[in-house]
Formats: sequence, C-alpha cells, structure tokens
Amino acid sequence: MVAISNGKKGTNLHILAEFTSEVASLRRQYSNTGLTNHQLPDDPMELFNKWFKEAISSGVPEPNAMTLATVDETGLPNARTVLMKGIGESTIRFFTNYESRKAAEIRYNSTVACVFWWVELERQVRLRGKAIKVSEKESEEYFKSRPRESQMGAWASKQSSMVKNREELEKRFSEIREQYENRDLLKPPFWGGYEITITQMEFWQGRPGRLHDRILYEKTEQTWNRKRLMP
Repeated sequence: MVAISNGKKGTNLHILAEFTSEVASLRRQYSNTGLTNHQLPDDPMELFNKWFKEAISSGVPEPNAMTLATVDETGLPNARTVLMKGIGESTIRFFTNYESRKAAEIRYNSTVACVFWWVELERQVRLRGKAIKVSEKESEEYFKSRPRESQMGAWASKQSSMVKNREELEKRFSEIREQYENRDLLKPPFWGGYEITITQMEFWQGRPGRLHDRILYEKTEQTWNRKRLMP
C-alpha cells in the first residue's frame, strides 16, 4: 500500500499500512506433539470427549463455546458463538430462542456447521450435521437448571428483533423480575433446545512449521470412515 504524502487522508493511509503490516506478521508457533494414527479411535466422539475433558481440566475459558454457522433463505451464511449444553453418542445440544434469526435459518436449512477452538491446547474441532428441536420436556428440564437471571433474560429478550435502546431492554427485564417475584419461572413457549446429529467431524491439532494434523471422520449409515488431510 502506498501512502499519500500530504493531508489527513495520507496520514490515515500510512497508519493503516503500518497496522496492516502488524496484522500480517501476527503468528503463533505451534509446538504440540500431534496426533498419531495409533491415538485415533474408530468413533470420533471418543476423541471429542477426551479433548473436551482436557479443555476443561486445562482451564480453557468457556470450553463449551462453539461457533454455529447457518444459512439464510438467500444463501448467505451467518455465524455466531453459542454454548454447547449436552453431548450424546453422536450428537451435541444447544439452547436458544426459537424466534431468533438462527432458529429461522435452521427452519429453512437444518444443516449446520460448528467450530470449537481451544487455542490454549492448539486444537480445533469442526463438525457438520442436522439440527432438530429436542422435546418440550427436555427443554423444560434444562430451563429449570438455568440460573434465575438467565431464565428472566429468556423471557425479556425477543432475540434478534430490534430494540430502541438499552434502557428499553433493561425495563423489560425489570418488569419480568417484578412479575415473577417469589414465583418460579416456566419455560417460555418460544425457547428450547436443538440437537445436532453429527455426520462429519474434523480434528485439527497444531504442529510446528504449519504441518498441522487434520483427521476427518465421515459417517455413512452406522459406520465412521476416517482419513488424514493435508494441512
């Protein structure tokens, strides 16, 4: 990038050029010993559970945080971070507002993608699968386990809809708190869980020289097929 020599615009371009250079030079040197073939189970969920437990024991902040990607009716993708709240034999779960943008996109196309990024362990897990709603009973049971403020927040927020200002949102929250003072909160009818049935899962382990390990599992009927990919 060439900076213009005179005027404020030139100064801004020069600063931008320096900043761009700094961003380009950001680089982490990976040092993990990696994933050898004898460490790989036939079922990827076995490795996922192992890695997830190690993320917890290593003190990774929000180890259950995952980027959830969906596609809208025009074909444009969206991604946001949500919290995984359950692991099954070949499934994971999360909970949300059924009237949110992500829920509308899941109704349009139930195929989703997720990414877990545990930078402290130099590990990433990517997965794809189909998202379907869990039962009302299961959603109610999980809602009861949430902190009371989180329960009130689910009622107060019309997720993804416009709000005039912060004060309006806080007012809605205060009204819910007053309405349910000394009373249990029931699960909102517009709130609940999704279960993602996983059909593809990739494990990424950072290695020196950017020769990272990538192990891809793909499910065909009841069998997982495994292959190693170039980094």
